[in-house]
Amino acid sequence: MVSAGNVTTVQEFILEGFPAVRSLGTVLFLVHLLAYLASITGNTLIITATWADRRLQTPMYFFLSSFSFLECCFITTVIPKLLAIFLSGSQKISFAACFTQAFVFLFVGATIFFLMAVLSLDRYLAICKPLHYPTIMNPRMCVLLVTACLVLGFLLMVVPVGMLSQLSFCGPQVIPHFFCDIGPLTKLSCSDTRYIESLAFSVISFLLLTSFIITVIAYGNIVATILHLPTAKERQRAFSTCSSHLIVLSLMYGSCVFIYVKPKQTSRLDSNREAALVNTVVTPVLNPIIYSLRNKQVHRALKEVLSRSLIHRHQRSHFFVCYLCPSVLIIRFY
Repeated sequence: MVSAGNVTTVQEFILEGFPAVRSLGTVLFLVHLLAYLASITGNTLIITATWADRRLQTPMYFFLSSFSFLECCFITTVIPKLLAIFLSGSQKISFAACFTQAFVFLFVGATIFFLMAVLSLDRYLAICKPLHYPTIMNPRMCVLLVTACLVLGFLLMVVPVGMLSQLSFCGPQVIPHFFCDIGPLTKLSCSDTRYIESLAFSVISFLLLTSFIITVIAYGNIVATILHLPTAKERQRAFSTCSSHLIVLSLMYGSCVFIYVKPKQTSRLDSNREAALVNTVVTPVLNPIIYSLRNKQVHRALKEVLSRSLIHRHQRSHFFVCYLCPSVLIIRFY
């Protein structure tokens, strides 16, 4: 800590992590490393399949690939530092790095929620307004919607995190969490944080309620439309498309409401850590499986991409063998 007059300013924080299971550091490191690699691999496969196969270059898969990219950013914001805590006990994080992590985490998380609402609208238009869908969800509109999600996420989160970073932090330095989040950081400030707490609560409540209301209205209309479909096969196909989205939504909303939507953050910080694990580790691992990798179109696209890659690699290896053979013969001759 650096002392300026009578005020002591914190220059770094200590992430407490999970002290109750510190003896299992190596095991937890391996578990979380596998989860991280699985999430990154699954989401990368979705992005690759979407951009490599023309049949998947539709609005829904454009939004899903954007969602997968944001998921990679989201999990990368938190997990590498958690892995360092488990493996080497590296719990220190600088003041600037801590608030950068908090902002990126909240910004990407907010963008994901808005994007989920956009996905709900996309499914609503595809199922309820199929004749108008290609006209409304044109490429320009898709790009505008993703850009709007990013801008809204940035504007909503930059103000509370920026204001919190300007408060005084004079100790303690220990954050009772495994990453820098707005709730635990608020508790460490020695300034009056009532306004920041109210602002953060209002912003996050607005974010969750807005995306939730849009999703409920969209899926209410979708269910009504599906029930009027003439055949059971059509109804089953429509429900299977929407069920994945609803599973992901329930996991995300459940964990975020438990963590953030309460006026006072003083209690249950320990239980927030477990809920945050669902949001930052479990959900990003399950999303690629639930959302796209069980989709037959994605399976077909991935198989074709892999087969093309193997053929290309085989051709290259064959070329190098043919190219090197004369050289080998010349060397042996001499």
